[in-house]
Amino acid sequence: MIKLRLKRFGKKREVSYRIVVINSEARRDGRPLEEVGFYNPRTDETRLDVPAITRRLEQGAEPTKTVRHILEKANLLERHKVAAKVEPKVEAKAEA
Repeated sequence: MIKLRLKRFGKKREVSYRIVVINSEARRDGRPLEEVGFYNPRTDETRLDVPAITRRLEQGAEPTKTVRHILEKANLLERHKVAAKVEPKVEAKAEA
């Protein structure tokens, strides 16, 4: 499975992350298929390659929880997905 997740880099105690497309079985800092963004948690700076991210999401890539939050802040994902409509339950009194 292909995932959108964070890849750590930077100096000790001055960490930054790259948002990468990577196989879910690969190591955290393994070789990515593609780098699609940057995130600095200290300054809350984000840089996103929007066409590449949307292409990968359409291909079925799953973002991790943190990456999903970053994408929602950038309005790349729907904040509230509409759940499938549930059929109303048939009451037992109608049968009796």
